[in-house]
Amino acid sequence: MNNHKKITSQYIDFNHTAFKHLMQKRIGKVLLICSNYDAFMLEEDGRIDEQIFNEYVSLNLRYPPVFIQARSAREAFKILKDQSIDLVIEMLNIEDVDPFNLARLIKSEYSEIPIVILTHFSREVSVRLQHEDMSAVDYVFSWLGNADLLLAIIKLIEDKMNADHDVETVGVQTILLVEDSIRYISSYLPVLYKVILKQTKGFALEALNEHQRMLRMRGRPKVLLATTLDEAVRIYTKYKFNLLGIISDVNFKKNANSHSKGKMGIKFCKLVRSQDEFMPFLLQSSDHTMVSQAQKHNIGFMHKYSKNLSGELTDFIMNNFAFGDFVFKDPNTHEEIHRAKDLQALQQAIIEIPENVLEHHSGRNDFSKWLNARAIFPVAQMFKYVRSEDFSSLDDMRKFLFESIANYRLSKGRGIIAKFEKKKFDEYLVFTRIGDDSIGGKARGLAFINSVIDKHRIFNKYPEVVVTIPRTVVLSTDIFDKFMAENKLYDVALLDLPDEEILNHFLAANLPDWVSEDLLAFTEVLENPVAVRSSSKLEDSHYQPFAGIYSTYMVPCDRDDRQHMVALLSTAIKSVYASVFFKGSKAYMTATSNVIDEEKMGIILQEVCGSSYDDRFYPTLSGVARSINFYPIEPEKAEDGIAVIAYGLGKHLMDGGRGLRFCPKFPKKVIQLSSPEMVLRDTQKEFLAVNLDPGSFIPSVDDGANLFRMRFKKAEKDASFKFAASTYDFENEMIRDGTYGNGTPVVTFSQILNYNKIPLAEILSDLLQICQKEMNNPIEIEFAVNLDTPSGEPAIFNFLQIRPIVLNDQLINFNLDNVDPGETIIYSESALGNGSFQGLNDIVYVKPSSFDASHSERIARIIENYNEKFIQEDTNYILIGPGRWGSSDPWLGIPTKWTQISAARVIVEAGLENYRIDPSQGTHFFQNITSFRVGYFTINPFINDGFYNSDFLDELPAVAEDEYLRHIHFPESLRVEIDGKTNRGVIYKPLIISGKPDKNQ
Repeated sequence: MNNHKKITSQYIDFNHTAFKHLMQKRIGKVLLICSNYDAFMLEEDGRIDEQIFNEYVSLNLRYPPVFIQARSAREAFKILKDQSIDLVIEMLNIEDVDPFNLARLIKSEYSEIPIVILTHFSREVSVRLQHEDMSAVDYVFSWLGNADLLLAIIKLIEDKMNADHDVETVGVQTILLVEDSIRYISSYLPVLYKVILKQTKGFALEALNEHQRMLRMRGRPKVLLATTLDEAVRIYTKYKFNLLGIISDVNFKKNANSHSKGKMGIKFCKLVRSQDEFMPFLLQSSDHTMVSQAQKHNIGFMHKYSKNLSGELTDFIMNNFAFGDFVFKDPNTHEEIHRAKDLQALQQAIIEIPENVLEHHSGRNDFSKWLNARAIFPVAQMFKYVRSEDFSSLDDMRKFLFESIANYRLSKGRGIIAKFEKKKFDEYLVFTRIGDDSIGGKARGLAFINSVIDKHRIFNKYPEVVVTIPRTVVLSTDIFDKFMAENKLYDVALLDLPDEEILNHFLAANLPDWVSEDLLAFTEVLENPVAVRSSSKLEDSHYQPFAGIYSTYMVPCDRDDRQHMVALLSTAIKSVYASVFFKGSKAYMTATSNVIDEEKMGIILQEVCGSSYDDRFYPTLSGVARSINFYPIEPEKAEDGIAVIAYGLGKHLMDGGRGLRFCPKFPKKVIQLSSPEMVLRDTQKEFLAVNLDPGSFIPSVDDGANLFRMRFKKAEKDASFKFAASTYDFENEMIRDGTYGNGTPVVTFSQILNYNKIPLAEILSDLLQICQKEMNNPIEIEFAVNLDTPSGEPAIFNFLQIRPIVLNDQLINFNLDNVDPGETIIYSESALGNGSFQGLNDIVYVKPSSFDASHSERIARIIENYNEKFIQEDTNYILIGPGRWGSSDPWLGIPTKWTQISAARVIVEAGLENYRIDPSQGTHFFQNITSFRVGYFTINPFINDGFYNSDFLDELPAVAEDEYLRHIHFPESLRVEIDGKTNRGVIYKPLIISGKPDKNQ
């Protein structure tokens, strides 16, 4: 790989060109005042507006104008009064008034409306025009039977109306035509606009999707017309820094008051050449001897009587106004040595062309002109003043040019969902889509993140850190539909089959061939493993976010065999599709009252953040952060948010593994690090990494089957570990920052949280605040960070996902300030939810006296059996147990999947002596609890953190009981209340048992 291909600059963050603000003034309605005969001559075999409409469509232009015909002055004034007219075109033959008198009458009442006189070309007409009062007429054109003239007239007037704003605000380019002959103006303008609009169609392909292409059309060069020397000088002086070239006649007047013409074109040429020796200039004249003057000043010449006038004009524009391909020429022989058709090709050519060619084109400002002609204004303006003498070497200049284009292309991709085109796809495209239908909820969230990063200029806001999303390709839901239909998979998927059998049917099916071809283009730019993630219609929606229900597979990158890489990706994609119909997904659908065959699946292919170490790959840290903290610890406030980070892949956290919890506003205040004992007991003990062996990847119902689960001893020599690790010093019984000797490594992230290796806390605090405001809802985000980047390159903060946090805003009218614990079964001051929970007559609880963490997996299976009975009976229950519910680590709690306890309406996490566990927030399990508005209590009664009357439950008769669990049924519904403002929650004893009145009734 060429050493210039690595982007190593500090990322110039180019602003997006505001194409949507261009061409704000348009011609919408045109009043055509002419006889029926003239109208017929203009129409020929169709209506004028239909001809114009067809011309607009053929050029991919929007907003075609509407033509309204009037045959008399009286009819014209009625139309002007009743309708909003933007342009008046008069033919010379009008029924009841002289057209010039009519123009003056219209101007007197409608001074802002431009007026054009359209006449047939003849000597008599030319003589007449010389003696007419033209003060009310903006332009006169000669009708030569070419319908393109009408389009050119409209575009010329629109250009004049918009030039000041569009050129000064955005940098739109201009072409100056200096000509006073009505006949030649009418010939040149259609040719000019045809070439310009063809050029515009070409450079619009630089856009990343159809919408952007339509907007880029507005950035086309504008044509400005001058008929005198003074007017030409004024326009040149005003727009010379945004001028692609000049086309000028030789003989015309100095100003409007001059009585005779002179060789003003030569005079104008000398003026231009004195200020810009490289400005393209075409001299055109009916006097063939003027060719010597053109040669003298090293400019182009065109004879007006040429039989190929339009062809010569087109050729000059294409070859000299930086239209078409960029042609690299040898400065000595002037022979073509290379050609670039687009920005991508130009970028590559810059690192390949000889030094003398590079110096030649940069010195002539050719790069800037070519970029300007293609509406790539930010880079063009930067390159305009680049000269070889500004750099210590030509190689430095080459690197600067290359990296500037690279950064522009990266900037251009932010905030945009680009359409995937396999011939154009490369490493500079950030977010692309394959297919035309929905991209799914998770991908929409990712696209939203991309737009937020761009809108708030977050990308390079923080020193030594780049905030971005990973390179992402999304397969839209129509590919899922096609895959399911062509392989007749619904016949199998909707059956009640084991997950393994469903997976095998999906793996035996085939993706569409064209999808595999696009995947091959995607793999060509890959260097890292790829996360193949679900993005269904329902995921991350506001009211029922599906979190962690479907599978995610990590696919190693096979750099040596791209076809094998395509096969691995295809296998992973089909496995994610299959997971829609796994048992857990179907149960979730039932719980949410959704219909399984209405779910549509998009797929996210996302390059994994991190670095490789021997046979494994992982980020320095992954994390989840929430804009609201349901368990604030003084001085934290709920609105300060909360974050949990872990070393390695984020699946560790999403599955309920241990991480480091901190508030972004108080990053040095970490409860887990408050004593060496807590550090040893409560910090992360293992991490996840991608297995880099492509041959080891196997499809599995378990999406973690292809990951390494490792102890930290394996990571001690990995370069990223130093950013996360501290050492427990046995001799002194203390924690030392960094890695030392024979002590025990512990993950504290002190380099980040205490010494601000990167401003992680600031980044998270800003992102949570910005995204919550943009989404108008509390939010949760997932992220990954790679600090192990090459020397001189910034750290990477990958923003992976955003989802809303569903809050229950039900109004409550009860007071939990003075609750008597004697009246309660459960009392908590760390309860999540809000309101009353009705219709709960059952409690299933793990018996504290017989709980053994080593048996937690068995307990989970028993609870699943209870849960299925509640689902069959369509009732809900209260679930109480020790530690974290839903943890993948059986030593942290009972490792239930959400589907195993989906009928629980209230869940209690109860700490035991020597078994105090942080709550589950930040996991997919926790997200589903909040999504379904499940009441959620956390208590640790042995340290007076809440109250749990397990003795009361033990004394009641059980509906069912085994070694580990008891099921209690109450004849009356239990009273369960949570005050979301104070986080207090209560499960009261039933009145029929307690015998005490309800004081709140």
